[in-house]
Amino acid sequence: MHLQEKRHYSPTEYLELEVISEYRHEYIDGQIIPMTGGTPNHNQIAGNFYADLNFAFKRQPYRVFVADQRLWIPKKRIHTYPDIMVVAGSLEFSEGRTDTITNPLVICEVLSKSTRSYDRDEKFAAYRAIPSFQEYVLIDQSKNYVEQYSKTDENKWIFSEYEEESTILTLSSIQFQIPLSDIYDKVDFEAKE
Repeated sequence: MHLQEKRHYSPTEYLELEVISEYRHEYIDGQIIPMTGGTPNHNQIAGNFYADLNFAFKRQPYRVFVADQRLWIPKKRIHTYPDIMVVAGSLEFSEGRTDTITNPLVICEVLSKSTRSYDRDEKFAAYRAIPSFQEYVLIDQSKNYVEQYSKTDENKWIFSEYEEESTILTLSSIQFQIPLSDIYDKVDFEAKE
């Protein structure tokens, strides 16, 4: 059997293909990787968190994005679509683009069995290469469990975890609080991923 060599794409080639694609793909240093679809729990959690953030920042200098906003991380050569991003002030775009931002302050990912390790490890490491990035929130979709990483200084992060439904998640980089019960509103923990 003859194995075919993987093709490496430039960021420009990826963007040309992505703009016309029916489905979203991540770009990781030359590789184009299809993104899997979300579950109802995944979408409910992302929607709940996004709605509260968006409402809280009405008429304030923050922009909140959910699922379909592309992010470029030049130091790691990664294009990705975080579940939720908050940008403070003006949007900064990838060179020559108006559809790919580069300056999130807060990123939130909803964890699934297939992405849990990647989101905690490689993806978090990539996000830390973004100068504006200050806070990372990981929300488990199979149980009440939220992880929060808050930047305190260059290369220093504080880890917090929340498990009780009555617990309030307080972001450190912006003034925002949300009870876990609101994040998990209408989520069915009995549902299969």
